[in-house]
Amino acid sequence: MLMGTIISSQQDANYISDYVNGNESALEFLIKKHQTRLYNFIYSKVLNKDIADDVFQDTFIKIIKTLKRGVYNEEGKFLPWMMRIAHNLVIDYFRKKNRIPIFENNQDYDIFKLISDGSLNAENSLIDDQIIADLQKLILELPEDQKEVLLMRFYKDMSFKEIADSTKVSINTALGRMRYAIINLRKLVESYNISLVK
Repeated sequence: MLMGTIISSQQDANYISDYVNGNESALEFLIKKHQTRLYNFIYSKVLNKDIADDVFQDTFIKIIKTLKRGVYNEEGKFLPWMMRIAHNLVIDYFRKKNRIPIFENNQDYDIFKLISDGSLNAENSLIDDQIIADLQKLILELPEDQKEVLLMRFYKDMSFKEIADSTKVSINTALGRMRYAIINLRKLVESYNISLVK
């Protein structure tokens, strides 16, 4: 496994060297080699195809600009470097949007605080990957109608009127489903003993 990683890293270094020296096709090989892993990583964070596509493209634009400027200095570590760029762009996306309302549940912490608080400074705004992954798994355990409303509200930024229209229920029913989704999600967090406090 280690030998395979070393060989893969050396291949990346060769592609980068070729690209910097004018071989444009070398970048295509790099993209093809890593695109599936990179895209899946991004999508797992944003849960939206269009946004994932944008972040994916922005990641390679940033990579290209860095390589063109000749300031790439992560020799042998292209994959981690690329993933770090994507991770930072995902964080930037959440911070810039600052559009996901914090659903107050009158407790010591808010379930979506880490995802939705765009007011934190750069040092404190790093999203804890494990917490986000845990939450995403718990959301999948919710009843289908509750999960649907929650995802529409927090990940698609839909209003409750839009949710009601889309799911063909009243606004009150949509609000009720959201309330139960939050209650049930909180119970799941507690039953799995997941800490959402840094």
